[in-house]
Amino acid sequence: MEAKEKSLYRVKFVNQGEAYEVFAREVYASDIMGFVTVEQLVFDDRDSPVVDPSEERLKSEFESVRRCLIPMHSVIRIDEVTSRGAARITELGDKVTPFPTTILRPDGGGRGK
Repeated sequence: MEAKEKSLYRVKFVNQGEAYEVFAREVYASDIMGFVTVEQLVFDDRDSPVVDPSEERLKSEFESVRRCLIPMHSVIRIDEVTSRGAARITELGDKVTPFPTTILRPDGGGRGK
């Protein structure tokens, strides 16, 4: 990738029983333990007669979001890509089992003691 080109990432994560797929310019480990930070979301700005309801829903949901913190256990994958595809939301159904969510606290609590 040329030095002038900005990186583009496809981020797939689970949110309330649905798989979200978004594109962003910045993705990195958050200062808040257990989260991934996603910034500068990229959506299709072309004026097209065909409207994708899933992408429109994402645009609306993230309209005023500057930075999104996603729990690490919700992330399915992060890919650096060369071009943007369609942002989308898909149903997971009952084929995905959520990752166990044991809360670890600095005082050692939450470990099933």
